[in-house]
Amino acid sequence: MARPLILLTNDDGVNSPGLLAVAKAFDSLGDLLIVAPQEQQSGMGRSVPSYSDGRLFPTTIGNGEQSWEAYGVNASPAQAVLHGLLELADRRPSLVVSGVNYGENITTSVTSSGTVGAAFEAAARGFPALAVSLQVDPTLFLSHDNSVDFSAAGHFARLFAEHWLTAGLPDDVDVLKIDVPTKATRESEWRITRLERQTYFLPLPPERESPDAVGPLGYTIDIPQNVDPDTDLGALLDVIVSVTPLSLDMTSRIDLSELGDLLQEQLRI
Repeated sequence: MARPLILLTNDDGVNSPGLLAVAKAFDSLGDLLIVAPQEQQSGMGRSVPSYSDGRLFPTTIGNGEQSWEAYGVNASPAQAVLHGLLELADRRPSLVVSGVNYGENITTSVTSSGTVGAAFEAAARGFPALAVSLQVDPTLFLSHDNSVDFSAAGHFARLFAEHWLTAGLPDDVDVLKIDVPTKATRESEWRITRLERQTYFLPLPPERESPDAVGPLGYTIDIPQNVDPDTDLGALLDVIVSVTPLSLDMTSRIDLSELGDLLQEQLRI
């Protein structure tokens, strides 16, 4: 029986230790096609910017004991996935894995996440996808800090990948988002969760003296009150791995006929 082809990507770039951790965890599971942005691309969501030139840079990633062929691409995370699917894959991938990301991708911020965006791009093309993130100190979000231990995150990524490859998941589950707490181990509990609606990453205004001065937006982490334990944030606060099923269908869950009647009534006023 042929080994499945698994496409690996990471919004932190092709040289991210988080991507290397997934390659190591998945090496015996299938043939790996590793395609990721050449440079750090966090916060790009599912963007496909017109200025990306798509140049490919064949490279090798490794940890001294093992190494894998890979491609860096001048592209966003979503575009890197498309290059992998449309140009580099020699057969149809069975799974796309995005991560492991430096930093949790939770609550209302998931639509800005390059990790989740890459997974959604794969899902929109009909491929099952995982988006895997590890909670780390915010000062490390844009780093390639080698002190971060990705072994637990790699373990849980592989655990759910094996299930999806063998049994599949129900309809309307297009992306499985996995967020691993800082202190998690391979023996940690996991919990099926929903997105927390309260804000977690709080944007801050620029600090500058004039409008034409450089003034990037900042942010801080603001843990809200009364977090439900069945949310992704609630699981992390309980030091439990969060497993959130995401759907491409972002339609509100309101009764559509009820909404139609309400709008008809209001528009007549």
